[in-house]
Parts: sequence; structure tokens; C-alpha cells
Amino acid sequence: MKTLRIALFVLVCALVAFGTVVMARGAPAARPASPIYGVTLPDNYRRWQLVGVAQEAAPLNELRAVLGNDVAVRAYREGRLPFPDGAVLVKLAWKDVPSSEFAPASVPGAATTVQVMVKDSKKYAASGGWGFGRFIDGKPVDRAQHETCLACHQSRVKDHDLVFTRWAP
Repeated sequence: MKTLRIALFVLVCALVAFGTVVMARGAPAARPASPIYGVTLPDNYRRWQLVGVAQEAAPLNELRAVLGNDVAVRAYREGRLPFPDGAVLVKLAWKDVPSSEFAPASVPGAATTVQVMVKDSKKYAASGGWGFGRFIDGKPVDRAQHETCLACHQSRVKDHDLVFTRWAP
């Protein structure tokens, strides 16, 4: 019986110590979300499949790569428009700089932005079913910059479910 009490005492002490550590750490911090849409950077997005690439001319002078989650990639492969709810696209952008090793080539320079589009036809009904997020160094840019997202996509790619990037198999 004494052994049982000692074991219970040790267990209680361990649980109290664990609870103290958890409470000291606090709740995990919420990820920064874009104004207007509340979009955050998705977990593990850099491991997603490449959908396509682009080179943006002046004044931005950027190289861009668009990644898609499984839902988006499946829609691209099947030629499915509009994209289904749950599709997420992430655009990585870097300054376009000349290669020091091979003069005719460009290479990614400093990272500029990470842009996110999340398809949810109910939540984002007012914006064509898409939520937008634009991030610099992991933090969302200001509201004014997010106010330009929908207008730009509507004016140029309305017939492609507001998505610029085409599938590059």
C-alpha cells in the first residue's frame, strides 16, 4: 500500500509540474492574419507542389513561384473551374537579379512577398469566393494593400475564377 501511495504522489507531482510548464508557456500565439479577409500563412506551404512560375517586369522586377495544396493541384490537373472550396494557392516572390555565374540568366534575389488565396465560396462570397493575404517577413501588409487584391483579379482574370496562374505541367 505504501508503494502505491508513493507512486500516486510521484504521478501527482509530475502532473503538477507539467501543468505549471504548460501554463507558463501560455496559449500559442495566434498567427498574424490579413486585414479584411483574415487569411493566414498555411502550415507547411513550402512543401506544396509547384503550380507555375512567372517573371514580373518593371516596376516590380520579380521572379515568382506559385504553389498549390492538394485540392488546388487536383483542380488544375482536372481542368476544373471554378476551383473547389478548400483550394489554396501561395505565391512566393523574389527580386529578379542577374546571375553572377551565367550572364543570360536571372536568379531569385531578396524575398519580397508571400501572397495567399483561399477558396471558400461561403466565407468569401463577397469577393468571388476567394480570401486574400499578402505577407512580408511573415506579417500581413496593411489594409490599403489588401483592398487592391480583388479589383486587380476581377479586372484581369474574371474568366479564370480570379486566378492568374495557369498549370505548368
